Amino acid sequence: MTTELPSNWGRWGEDDERGALNLITDEVRARAAREVRTGRWVSLALPIEPAPILSGPFVPAKVEESPVQQLMVHPVHPDPSVCASLDVLLVTNHHPRSTHLDALAHIAGDGAVYSGRPLAECVTPAGVRRGSSAAFSEGIVTRGVLLDLAGDGPLPEGHAVTAEDLEAAELRDDVRVESGDALVVRCGWEFTPDPARSSPGLSIDAVRWMHQRGVSVYAGDIGDAFPALDPAVPFPLHVVALTRLGVPLIDAANVEDLAATCTELGRHSFLLVAAPPRVNGTTGLPVNPVAVF
Repeated sequence: MTTELPSNWGRWGEDDERGALNLITDEVRARAAREVRTGRWVSLALPIEPAPILSGPFVPAKVEESPVQQLMVHPVHPDPSVCASLDVLLVTNHHPRSTHLDALAHIAGDGAVYSGRPLAECVTPAGVRRGSSAAFSEGIVTRGVLLDLAGDGPLPEGHAVTAEDLEAAELRDDVRVESGDALVVRCGWEFTPDPARSSPGLSIDAVRWMHQRGVSVYAGDIGDAFPALDPAVPFPLHVVALTRLGVPLIDAANVEDLAATCTELGRHSFLLVAAPPRVNGTTGLPVNPVAVF
């Protein structure tokens, strides 16, 4: 991997596993709390309908693909008048129809994950040893900023989002991304790749801009373009922002309601709370980010 790419490796010490979350200081959280003025709130998570875990003749003729498979369990209760219903869920964390938070060990570049540790040392058959979901197990609380690039309609196919695009959105919406902020981007596309269309995606130029501004978390309805736009750096958001900068990624964010609320209230900054299940040792987890105005 070329050394010309931006990097936070070693910035917070050789043993650091929090990455850009270190930019969310107490002062940043206090600033974020001041964004709450009306009490309005919006979820940035896609709704999920679990699919049943069935087999044999009980399988429906057509089962929609779901990131969550559900098995219902009815254990025997000591009191025969009581019936308890329980769930066993099989969750695919990095599913394009599930809003999820990528841990730093999710992607390796040239055999290394953040911050330069060998992949084999961090991700083992028994679980993730370094760079896991433990880094955000206490939740993420910071200021969020929506940069809406789809105000006049969805971005065109294959559009490479640049720093110029992001700064133009700041000027248009009278907002500025500051150190420790979570960047939320709307492009008017569904996150699930469509083989018949070339999706837009963030360019390495946009990722460099994120580094310069001190973005702590990224969320959006797009991420890396499919197919890749730049063969030299094919997946800049995952291979550079996540792996080199240590910026956790909220993939498959639902930003439509957020954009509508921002337009209604005339403001594009808010308190963002992202609290995934407190399960350590994974490469990512489902998350329900909530914006509070």
